[in-house]
Amino acid sequence: MKYFGVLVLLLGLTFSAQAAKIAKVDVQKVLLTVEEGKSVRKTLKKKFDEKQKIIKAEEEKIRKMQQALQKQSLIMKDKERLKKEKDIQQKIMALQQKTMGFQQEIQNQENELKKPILEKVRKVIEKVSKSGGYDMVFEVSTSPIYVKEVSDITDKVVKAYNAK
Repeated sequence: MKYFGVLVLLLGLTFSAQAAKIAKVDVQKVLLTVEEGKSVRKTLKKKFDEKQKIIKAEEEKIRKMQQALQKQSLIMKDKERLKKEKDIQQKIMALQQKTMGFQQEIQNQENELKKPILEKVRKVIEKVSKSGGYDMVFEVSTSPIYVKEVSDITDKVVKAYNAK
């Protein structure tokens, strides 16, 4: 429905003003390319790597527990073996929950770090759009499938952003 509305709006502009100047911008590319965005990625990668070390260490502990259980399972009583299997299963579930918690934590931090950059990017897009004389600028992911002559102002936005 959202895309239909955009398409109707675009068609209306195209037919009512044949000389409408339309452009597109890839905000994701801007975020990945501007210096502040690169800094955010480094920060997130560092945090991700730290969390990954914790997960790997716990995975290794579980793997060792499983190997020990396999070696000893033939001489263990059923009750003892079942208890150890249950302990291992609980540790696996706890690790899965911890992993999901880490992912959520990193996602929240990413949103928090990107928010001020996105606000600046929006202002830069407006500035570049006005100075370029564009009547309408679409984000690439919401662009219609086909529009005759659409300029891509992504590189201009990156350059203008980094110039600030």
